[in-house]
Amino acid sequence: MWKIDLPHWSEFVIRAVVVYAFLLVLLRLTGKRQVGQLAPFDLVLLLVLSNSVQNAMNGGDNSITGGLILATTLVLMNSGVAWLTFRSKTFESFIEGRPVILIHNGKIDHPAMRRCQLTTHELDASLRAAGCAGPESVRFAVLENNGRISVIPRSESHDQPATEPA
Repeated sequence: MWKIDLPHWSEFVIRAVVVYAFLLVLLRLTGKRQVGQLAPFDLVLLLVLSNSVQNAMNGGDNSITGGLILATTLVLMNSGVAWLTFRSKTFESFIEGRPVILIHNGKIDHPAMRRCQLTTHELDASLRAAGCAGPESVRFAVLENNGRISVIPRSESHDQPATEPA
């Protein structure tokens, strides 16, 4: 129960570091939606993905000690990534990405939506949630690093051309 099957505890650490780094890059390359907007199929993917890499990390060892070493390594890796993203703008940009403007002054940026793999239905749902009837009533809509869409409605007094009194 406590005796590890692998030759040395450091193999657990190396395996956990390799798998963590691989999954971090893989999930980052798939875009913001995979992390920030979990549809049911995204949740299923994450659950199956975690199960698929379990044996790669533990090397067939099911001991408590091995599990504790793996858990500690993963938590330390996550803390290290958080610290690096705080310290380095370049690393932060790679790990978290940058916000993407989807709508500017009522005009949808369709190439940006394609790059982000965002459908018009998803964008419309975010606009409705923000109380906007459609893109024409939006000053800015931005896909944030966390996968959420921030919507800034147009201000009637500032966005309309001034009319002269009669």
